[in-house]
Amino acid sequence: MTDSPTRGRAAKLDVTVPHSARVWNYWLGGKDNFAADRQVGDQVIEVYPAIVDVARHTRAFLGRAVRHLAGEAGIRQFLDIGTGLPTADNTHQVAQRVDPTCRVVYVDNDPIVLAHARALLVGTPEGRTEYIDADVRDPDLILTGAAGTLDFDRPVALMMLGIMGNVLDDDEAYAIVRRFVDAVPSGSYLALEDGTNVIRPEAAHQAEQVRADAGDPYRLRSPEQIARFFDGLELLEPGIVPVSRWRCGPELAPEVDALCGLARKP
Repeated sequence: MTDSPTRGRAAKLDVTVPHSARVWNYWLGGKDNFAADRQVGDQVIEVYPAIVDVARHTRAFLGRAVRHLAGEAGIRQFLDIGTGLPTADNTHQVAQRVDPTCRVVYVDNDPIVLAHARALLVGTPEGRTEYIDADVRDPDLILTGAAGTLDFDRPVALMMLGIMGNVLDDDEAYAIVRRFVDAVPSGSYLALEDGTNVIRPEAAHQAEQVRADAGDPYRLRSPEQIARFFDGLELLEPGIVPVSRWRCGPELAPEVDALCGLARKP
């Protein structure tokens, strides 16, 4: 990570309220979470055990998408919004293994993520990594901060995995994604994943209610609603599919209630 100061507002840590980044960390088997996060995490698992598979397959999709972007697509700049807590094979690690000159800007609004980002998100000497403390609902702040690291005259990969469900209003969610897409040039990409409730609708709805009651609401969207995020973009094969099925190799993984896609801006 560079020595430049973190941009954005200073987040305050409240361990009594669950935060999506820390709950997600718990589902992935991490230790960077608190009692409130584990409590809601366990409550969701109780009604919807498949959430652990959703978390695991979403992480695997990130790796496959970034390898394609940095490899075949030749992308050298990544804006990862809603990065979550660092684990193995973060965006910069995957991208910089393909090309050490890749630049990556991470965005999240949890102080625990911020603390770990400063310590762990260390990229290659040839490339650059940066972290912005900001909320996805403030795209102008994010874009201004990212401009110190990324060149918005060159293609950028927008990584938005598991973040738009935190924006409950559909119109606001679509406007946010459109603002980011409008800010990047032709040849840029959008990688987006969002939760749905197609395969296990009743369990997914119960999990949605558990999170809302705990103060960590997450909006599940239909496949048609998720497809709208990609309006005007060129979807790569295999289109909008469960994260477990996106270029997963010869062995077909089970479907999960999380849809993803990777699309190019014409």
